[in-house]
Amino acid sequence: MSGEKDHKVFDDEIREDAVLEGLGYQQELKRSFGLLGMIGFAFSIVTSWTALGGVLIVGVESGGPPVMIWSWIGISIVTLAVAYSMAEICSAYPVAGGQYSWVAVLAPPSVARGLSYVTGWFMLTGILAMGATNNFIGANFVLGMANLTFPEYTIERWHTALLSYAIALLATLANLYGPHLLDRVSRGMMIWNIVSFFIVIIVLLATNDHKQTPSFVFQDFQNFTGFGTGYTAILGLLQSAFGMCCYDAPAHMVEEMKSASTQAPKAIIMSVYIGAVTGFIFLITICFCIGDINETASSATGVPLIQIFYDSTNSIVGACFLASLVTVIVLVCAMFLLAEGSRSLFAFARDHGLPFSHVFAKVEKKRQVPVYAILLACGVQLALNSIYFGTVTGFNTVISIATEGFYLSYAMPLLVRILARLSGHAKVLSGPYTLGRYGIVLNIIGFVFLLFASITFNFPTLNPVDQNNMNYTSAAIGVIGLISAATWITTGRKRFTGPDTGVTNINIAEGVEVSNVDRRGGAGVRGEKDDDII
Repeated sequence: MSGEKDHKVFDDEIREDAVLEGLGYQQELKRSFGLLGMIGFAFSIVTSWTALGGVLIVGVESGGPPVMIWSWIGISIVTLAVAYSMAEICSAYPVAGGQYSWVAVLAPPSVARGLSYVTGWFMLTGILAMGATNNFIGANFVLGMANLTFPEYTIERWHTALLSYAIALLATLANLYGPHLLDRVSRGMMIWNIVSFFIVIIVLLATNDHKQTPSFVFQDFQNFTGFGTGYTAILGLLQSAFGMCCYDAPAHMVEEMKSASTQAPKAIIMSVYIGAVTGFIFLITICFCIGDINETASSATGVPLIQIFYDSTNSIVGACFLASLVTVIVLVCAMFLLAEGSRSLFAFARDHGLPFSHVFAKVEKKRQVPVYAILLACGVQLALNSIYFGTVTGFNTVISIATEGFYLSYAMPLLVRILARLSGHAKVLSGPYTLGRYGIVLNIIGFVFLLFASITFNFPTLNPVDQNNMNYTSAAIGVIGLISAATWITTGRKRFTGPDTGVTNINIAEGVEVSNVDRRGGAGVRGEKDDDII
């Protein structure tokens, strides 16, 4: 039995390596992740219930509990349409580039490379900005517990920035010296995450003796924005949109997964299902247990969730215990987000999408990890966290573009897939996971939602609007778009390659290689670097 299992694993790895070879790449990273480990990895990044707690006040002030709860149900449903669509594409093209690689393969040849290049920029922006945001949230939780324990302590912005640095550096060290532990840690964090969730829910419901009424939770509309009811309700969707993000993580780790074409799609979808259920239960619990909204929002801890923990338990030790459970999740998530970001940078550099690509595409042979890509991911996160030294508004924009970058990169593969289907030129996705005739419906639902959310992220959240509360997301996204367009015109169109497209077709379900002709005019596989392209 053991021999048959080992033979199956060996055959699966050969098949996955053949798929990667068909796209023009060599297998350089170690395949160590199993399904459970990848679900744990993805859910620890998505971890909807803790993400919702981190942006709790956005929902409370923009419609209140009814909008938070009902919008969460709606957002979860349409997110599943996106997740299923991405899972189908990932099954056919399991490559670490994820969204930008899929666009390169699925888009019309005349625009494929350009669209792929821009998608890669938005994807990297989202992943790296989300890493910086997570470092910021982790620092806030640690300092919030310090303030709750020592009320005389005043939290300063530079404290938060420096602690964010420390979290980023610890995540970097873990990725450099413990890559072989990622699968085990992911499985352990799956258990920690679920157990912590139940502990938080049970303790809050058991200790809180001043619960809100059902009408407050499910009916009473709250509006502290200064805008009208309809506009405010739309703003309330932002909390749910932020809480349901980053589920593409398995797509960027596929080259380190066993049976990636079958397991990665499952991990993408399962992370959304688990996130939807835990997020729904968490929101209802928090809305029943929240105290005075104004006092909670202006808590000296800087973290409204910690204030809710304290108000419910009436114990500093109890509140810090619950907060520490969340903090561990956030800190480990920092390690996972850095891993995801570094693999995405590695893939983009491998396709010559970055300056000094030949450096960032290198894989350290002994540990089989992209060391320079890891260091670059850390450096970008540190730079983004540095913005908090100068301005709170500026860093709030970083938080916004993290979600915006993800959603735009999710939308692009769905868009080109829809256009190809409508024009009758859609490629058959030959992966083992397929949506069949329901694919186009889910593609359209997912794309419409992503487009709506991407527009909404740019709306101002307070009225009257001034320089301090203005939403600068549109400006930041515009700058990123201009940079990507400018670099494409100057260097990208000559150097950027992307995966082999059009002539390579690997039937993953059967494990049969139909053809393997390099897109640039010759047989073979792209190596570690091409000397003729920097």
